[in-house]
Amino acid sequence: MNDNDRSIVGFTMIGHAMVHTYELSIPILMTIWLLEFSTTAATLGYVVTIGYGLFGVGALPGGILVDRYGSRALICACLAGMGLSFLLVSLTPGILALAVALGIWGIAASVYHPAGLTLISNGVRDRGAGFAYHGMAGNIGIALGPLATALLLVAFDWRLVAAALAIPSLAAAAAGLVIKFDETAAVESVGIPDGGEREDGGDGGGERRDGSENESEDRDATRSPTSADSLAGLAAETRRLFTVAFLTVFVVVTFSGLYYRGVLTFLPDLLGNFLETAVGDSQLLFDPESPMAEEFDLAQYLYVGLLVVGIAGQYVGGRLVDAVEPDRGLAVVFVALVVIALVFVPTAQAGLWPLLAVSVVLGFVLFALQPLEQATIAKYSRPDTRGLSFGYTYLAIFGIGALGAAIVGTVLTYASPSVMFVVLAGFAGVACLLALSLGRRDDPGEW
Repeated sequence: MNDNDRSIVGFTMIGHAMVHTYELSIPILMTIWLLEFSTTAATLGYVVTIGYGLFGVGALPGGILVDRYGSRALICACLAGMGLSFLLVSLTPGILALAVALGIWGIAASVYHPAGLTLISNGVRDRGAGFAYHGMAGNIGIALGPLATALLLVAFDWRLVAAALAIPSLAAAAAGLVIKFDETAAVESVGIPDGGEREDGGDGGGERRDGSENESEDRDATRSPTSADSLAGLAAETRRLFTVAFLTVFVVVTFSGLYYRGVLTFLPDLLGNFLETAVGDSQLLFDPESPMAEEFDLAQYLYVGLLVVGIAGQYVGGRLVDAVEPDRGLAVVFVALVVIALVFVPTAQAGLWPLLAVSVVLGFVLFALQPLEQATIAKYSRPDTRGLSFGYTYLAIFGIGALGAAIVGTVLTYASPSVMFVVLAGFAGVACLLALSLGRRDDPGEW
C-alpha cells in the first residue's frame, strides 16, 4: 500500500468499526431500557426497529449523496451524526425521545457503507487489501463493541456509558476533516487523455490523469450531477447502472443478505441447544449449582468467538480479491456455504469438538464472502456511479436481506433446524449459480 491507500484504509477502518460498535451496543442497552422506561419488549422492539430499519433503507439515498458530494464529507457526517445521536440517547427522558435518537443514529449510519466502500473502490489502488482490512475492522466492532459496552455498564450508569460511546466517533469525524488523501486515486486513467485505457476496465467512468492540481475538480469529473438533482436524473442513472450484469450482482447480494441475516439472527439460540446436548448448561466450566453457572451463557461466548474468527475470514477474502476474479471467488465461497449449511446440524450433534469446528468454519467462510462481494460490486459498476451502486446493493443486503430473519424464524416455528439449514443452503446455491453466470463475460462493459 502507498501513503494514500494507508490513509484511506485507516480512516474507513475506524468508521466501519464504529458503525458496528453502535449497531451491536444497542441490544446490550435494551436490557436496561426495558426497566428504565417501564416499557414492554414489544414496544422497545418497535423503537429499535426504527433505527435499524433506517440503517438499511438509508443506504440508497446515502449512495446518491456519495456520488454528489464525495465520500469524505459523507463519512465525517456519518461519524458526527452517530456520536451526536448517542449523546441524545444519554439525555433521553422517555421512550419517544429514545425512538427519535435511534432514528437519527439509523439515518447517520446508513450512509457509511456506500461512502466507505466507494472510497476504497475509487481511492485505494491495493483494493483487495483495502477491503480485507476494512472488513476486519467491521468484525472487531461487531465482536468487541458489545463486549466493551457490557464491561462499561458494570462500573458506570448507562447514560454515562452512552455518552462515552459518542466520544470516539466525534473524534474520528474531526480527524477525517484533516486527514490528507485522494478519493479517486485508483480510477485515474493509465493511458493518454481522450480515449486512453482506464484502470477499471469501464467505458469512460474513470478519471484522466491530466496533471490537474485541483483535487476537487478531478473528483467532480467522476460524478454525475443528475443523480442527486432530480428524480428524472436518478432514474436515468439507475437505468445506466442496472445492466444485466449489475442486476445479476444485485440478486446475488440479496440472497447473500438473506443467508447472512437468517443464520446470524437465530444462531445463538441454536448454539445453546446444541451445547446443552453436548455439555449441559455451563457444566463445562462451572458446577451446575454455582451462581456462575446461572450467569454464564456459553453459547453467547461461542457466538462472539465465531464473529472474532470472521476477522481472519475478512482478511483472507480480501487477499483473494487480488489473486482471482472476485465473481469467481464469490462462487467458490457460496459453494462452501452450501456445504456448511448441509453438514452443520449433523456435525453439531456429533459432540462438543465437532460443534466448535463447524462453528469456526462457518464464521470464517461467512465473513470471507464480504470482500469478494464488495469487489464484485465494484467490478460491475462505473466509478462515477459507485456510490449509487453500493447504495442499491446495501439496500438489498440490509433491507431485503432482513427478510432472512423472518423466513428462518418461520421455518424454525413450523419445522426443524435441519430444514432451516437446507433453506439457507438454497439461498447460497442460487447465489452461486448467478455468480458463475457473471464469470462467463470477461468485460463488464459487454453486458
